[in-house]
Amino acid sequence: MRTDNELFDILKDAHSYTPSKEFVSNTETRLRQIARKSERKRRYKYYSFAATGMALCAIAFSWVFLLGGHEVINTAISVDGQSNSVPAVTQQESAVYIYHTHNHESFNPEINGKEGIIPEDESKNITLVGKRLKSSLEEKDINVIHDSTDVVGITKGRGLTFNKTYDVSREPLEKSLQTNSNIKMVLDIHRDSIARKDSTLVSNGKDYAKVAFIVSQTSKNYKENVEFAEQLHTKFNQKYPGISRGVIVKNNVKNGQIQSTYNQDLVGQSVLMNVGGIDSTLEEAYRTADILSEIIEEIIKNK
Repeated sequence: MRTDNELFDILKDAHSYTPSKEFVSNTETRLRQIARKSERKRRYKYYSFAATGMALCAIAFSWVFLLGGHEVINTAISVDGQSNSVPAVTQQESAVYIYHTHNHESFNPEINGKEGIIPEDESKNITLVGKRLKSSLEEKDINVIHDSTDVVGITKGRGLTFNKTYDVSREPLEKSLQTNSNIKMVLDIHRDSIARKDSTLVSNGKDYAKVAFIVSQTSKNYKENVEFAEQLHTKFNQKYPGISRGVIVKNNVKNGQIQSTYNQDLVGQSVLMNVGGIDSTLEEAYRTADILSEIIEEIIKNK
């Protein structure tokens, strides 16, 4: 009987190792079919991802630019990159609410503004003065809510006229008053449109932005608000004589209809405050904001 090795030798000698042409052709055809099928699957996945991405971009674009999504973004993001959500403060502590109805108001020296054009800017503007005041007050352990909502941007986005900005800035203020019952002062800080000679005080070799206070006579809180404004005016001039240009009372009634109360009807001790003018610098306005923080500290802690 032959051994296994002998049988294997016979088989090797009996069959050729070279595959037939038919086998090679069939194998090549099959491999090409498998490759084409794999390529179709790969392309299908690629175009599916691409189509999904384009659809998401279209939805996002429609939400932001057609359905008012930019208003949500503007409201949610402040100038300094922080959330505009109103922080809760304890009921035992007084809080100061700072906001800016005309938040794009800027200063010529800061944005290289052109003569004869009222300076406005979306980032380098009056909200930075509010931010400085907030910082100064917090150093004195005073609760502050600084709302830097892009009021002007939202007003434009809604297709409203500029005189509707007070309606827009009223919305976050009302929300804050609902959630923070201990708000005791409200300051709507603006930049005036007057020239440098009228908006600047020089004291001890330093320039300061002058201030002025606007009070609505048609507000139900007029008496309390005008007393508050007079108090601020007096304290400013006691510290730096001539830095306050005074209290201006506005009677915004047209054809028997109240046009605006500057939102001063919502809470007492509420004023509109002009800081500096079109040719002031941020440094000058910051100095004035620091003085204001001292005055607010005196008012709050002496009550």
